[in-house]
Order: sequence, then C-alpha cells, then structure tokens
Amino acid sequence: MKKQFLILTLTVAFVFLVDLAFGQGCSQCKMVSEQSGEAGEAAFASNINIGILFLMAMPYIIVFAVFRKKLFAFFKSFFFTPNQSSK
Repeated sequence: MKKQFLILTLTVAFVFLVDLAFGQGCSQCKMVSEQSGEAGEAAFASNINIGILFLMAMPYIIVFAVFRKKLFAFFKSFFFTPNQSSK
C-alpha cells in the first residue's frame, strides 16, 4: 500500500512539474502571435489554427508510419473475412 501511494504521488508530482516546465508555449505559436499585429486578427486566427492542426497531426502520422503493416493487416482481416455460410 505504501509503495502504491509513493508511485501515485510521484506520478502526480511529475505531471504537474512537466506542465510547469514545458507550459510556456511553442516557438511557432509565439512567432505567429508576434506577427499578428501586422496582418490583422483574422489572419492570426487562421495561422494559429493551422499550426495547432500541424502539431496535432504529427503523432498520428508517426504512429501510422511505424505500425502501418499491423494496421493494414487488422483492417484487411476485419473487412475482408470470408463468408462462412452453413450448408
């Protein structure tokens, strides 16, 4: 019980410390927000949304590249299973 409490406490502390350490924002967001005064507010919203979508898509692309054979095999077995009709 004591070991589980220690692990839980360290995990929660790690989550909060990582958030404080890396929560300042990315350089792309900072650059876009600094340039927003020149281009107008509509361009700022469009550029920041594109940046967020780019950052969000990268992990999915990496996972697909690493596990593409397993994914294709799974979907092939899921959608193209032979019909087993009883005679």
